[in-house]
This record gives sequence, C-alpha cells and structure tokens, in this order.
Amino acid sequence: MVSYFIAILAGLSFTLPARSAHMDVYPDKPVRVVVPYAPGGSNDVVSRAITPKLSEAWKQPVIVDNRAGAGSMIGTEIVVRSIPDGYTLLATSGALAINVSLYRLPFDPLKDLASVAFMAQMPYVLAVHPSLPVKSTRDLISYAKANPGKLSFASAGTATATHLTGEMFKSMAKVDFLHVPYKGGGPAINAIISNEVQVIFNVVTGTLPHVKSGRLRALAVSSAKRADVAPELPTISESGLHGFDVVSGYTIYAPARTPRPIINRVNASINSVLQQPEVKERFMVLGVTPIISTPESLTAYLKSEISRWGQIIKEMNIKPE
Repeated sequence: MVSYFIAILAGLSFTLPARSAHMDVYPDKPVRVVVPYAPGGSNDVVSRAITPKLSEAWKQPVIVDNRAGAGSMIGTEIVVRSIPDGYTLLATSGALAINVSLYRLPFDPLKDLASVAFMAQMPYVLAVHPSLPVKSTRDLISYAKANPGKLSFASAGTATATHLTGEMFKSMAKVDFLHVPYKGGGPAINAIISNEVQVIFNVVTGTLPHVKSGRLRALAVSSAKRADVAPELPTISESGLHGFDVVSGYTIYAPARTPRPIINRVNASINSVLQQPEVKERFMVLGVTPIISTPESLTAYLKSEISRWGQIIKEMNIKPE
C-alpha cells in the first residue's frame, strides 16, 4: 500500500510541474479567434484591430476565423465545444445576451463560456430623416406623442440589437413607433435615406457619414457618455430620456473550464494592447472606445445584458423571425 502511494506521489511530482510549465509558455502554438459573424462587420473589424498586436505580443499567429450563421449561434457553439486550453477564443457582441431570451440554446453562455475581456464598446446613433420636423430627442418624443402610430423605425432585423434598442426607447419614452426590420444595417440605412422610415438606431460608423452629407439628421447617441468620435452629439439620457444607456459591447470569451492562469494571461495581454496608441487611433476611426476590464466585470456585464434584454423581449412580446 505504501509503495502504491509513493508511486502516485511520484507521478504527481512529474505531472503538476509539467502543467504549470505549459501555462507559463502559453501560447506556444497558433490561437484561433472565432468571430460568429461575416467578415467586414463591426465585430469582425474590431477583432482584427487587436489580433495582430496580440500576435506580436505572444510571438504566435492569432487567426480570425469567421463562422457566421444562426444569429451568431454557430460560431459560439464551436467555441463552447472546443478544448478549454486557451487556443480557441470567441469574439462576440450583443447577440450572446439577446439569444438567451429568444431561443432554446444548446448552451448556456454563463455556464459554458468563461469571461476573458472587453475589447471595446460603441454607442448607437439616434437619427431621423431630415424632413422630420424634430431637432432633438425631446422634439422626437413630443412629435411621436402628438402623432401616434405615424412614425416607423428601421432595424437590421427582428430581435437584433438595433431593434431592441428601438423597443427600449419606445418603452421608456412611452411612444408608439412601427418597427420595420431589414436584412442588415445597410438596407436599413438606405430605407431611412429614401424616407421609407423616419427613425433609426444604428452604429456610429454606418450613420455619421450620412449625417455629414445631410442625408440624415443625428439627434443623440445611446451611451451614458458622449462619444469621442462625435462629442457634439448629446446623449439620449441628457436629452430628455434620463437613464437611457445602450452600447454594443465587443467582448472575448473562452470555453468554460479554461485554466484561470490562461484567462488572466489573455486578459492582461488584451488590456495592454488596448492602451497602445496605434490601436487607440484605429478605434477612434472605427468609432469605438477601448474598455479595460477584468473577467469578473465582463461576467457582470453579460448577466446585466441578459436580464435587460430579456425584460424588453418579454414586455414587447418579441419573437424571432
């Protein structure tokens, strides 16, 4: 019996240091970052702004792998089912929290994913067609109340973040807009430019060029603070709808049970990259703000977003397409 335990201890003396050494040299092979959206979207562009810098820091290739489909669920499940060794990461955004209340998912984001870090956040712009006689959020709310059912707002699709942001605005302002879903942000912008609809919540980068050209009028941004890329625009909260705060968060997760030392290493590396001047300049062009974070703060954010969007989806009786 004594010899049996000696053999076990001898085995532990070899295996435990080996595991620790492996974590110390992480990563020692290429790292895959799964983006559950098509190339060219905001989530993809933000991810590609930091992955080359991570590659430089780690001296290993960091490869973006676009796995779009099913409202981000295909790519997310790939990461959930991956080996929890830090070599497959998920770069995602709002759909992760929204989908919980819309579908019977084959995974639980809070149990099957480990929070790693924020990359950035981006507010939405509340914009209207220039023919609409409103110059502020207060004006829009007053006009909508005086003309119930006459205004419509465009979104990138049913149950997308831009749709739910509009529904949240309706709920808080107690106004009635008709929702008109389109197949993506591009068609939605084209619809408001052509005056098919009068109101839109859309990402900064997809909206401001049309504001500058005079084809749209921007009223406010959806975040709690003014956006660095457009500081002249007030927030919705300061413009008549106190407490309104919606941003698109771009975040990194790993499979559950990924060792904490690896989570910490990736988190520290991302936080370091986000403070590099070149990355800050790129983010300014993209209209996003870098967010320094901890795994715990990201988990708290995800829980909050699941609760918030779940309430809106239930209140407005929103069903997936």
